[in-house]
Amino acid sequence: MDRLPHSILITLGGNAILPARGTGTFDEQCAITRLTMQPIAALTQEGVRVVLSHGNGPIVGNILIRNEAARDQIPPMPLDVCGADSQGGIGYMMQQALDNELRRIGVQRPVVTVVTQIVVDERDPAFRRPSKPIGPFYTQERARVLAKEKGWTVTEDAGRGWRRVVASPRPLEVVEIAAIRKLVEEDTIVIAAGGGGIPVSRQWDGTLHGVEAVIDKDLASSLLARLLGCEALCIITGVDRVSIHYGKPEQRDLQCATADELSEYAAAGHFPAGSMGPKVQAAIEFVRGGGREVVITSPQKLREALEGTTGTRVRRE
Repeated sequence: MDRLPHSILITLGGNAILPARGTGTFDEQCAITRLTMQPIAALTQEGVRVVLSHGNGPIVGNILIRNEAARDQIPPMPLDVCGADSQGGIGYMMQQALDNELRRIGVQRPVVTVVTQIVVDERDPAFRRPSKPIGPFYTQERARVLAKEKGWTVTEDAGRGWRRVVASPRPLEVVEIAAIRKLVEEDTIVIAAGGGGIPVSRQWDGTLHGVEAVIDKDLASSLLARLLGCEALCIITGVDRVSIHYGKPEQRDLQCATADELSEYAAAGHFPAGSMGPKVQAAIEFVRGGGREVVITSPQKLREALEGTTGTRVRRE
């Protein structure tokens, strides 16, 4: 970037809090979160208005495993409630870690988590083609029993076992947007739309009800950033830069790209749907929707990426 943005939404991948090779303990999650919050606190100290979001994949997966393990003693909670549970738990860790870091560097700013509902359309084609694996692995026999009992869609997952798959519909509306906007305008650091938000459907009379689905957190974050009028969007992921021909001898990292260029690369199949695809789509939608720039990078490179020395920068033209 030519300068630090006035306002930015930073969305952290779930693996930035609970890495795939981690122990999974709460203490480990807190320690990782503290490190992640340090550069974010520094941005706040320099006058950048920051909004935060996060993924929840590994953590909501653990919640679903607990559901299964305790099913004979405690009734399992539906998927939307599990999403709300993860929003609260991850938000608590993030807001406490950030508040402590702000105090350490002498900045007084309130930090709050908003448990956020995101409206989806139950007629979305994604509901006819569930594709998002969630929860524990099962034997084929157990998976088929659960599919019959609960009406689940199950599938074999990369030779590791059978899993439930659910729809991943497009986010359409942030229910709590007015409250989030008011908090941001009052210089509160808001953590919102965690895990892509709780998927809900709006009925004919305006009432809401939970939906068994998972919303992509990058698409939800892009929507939230546009609704808040953020100048920039930063997507934190497991790599320093976006690449084409990833994992091949001809791999090329992208330092900067336009929305049109990324669209062409996506059409050529460079960004898998289960990996970089949604991040690239979120970036395209943000800049075409009026945002100035998107930065995609790893947690360790956040500051350097915002200063333009690493990461992938995406602009409209």
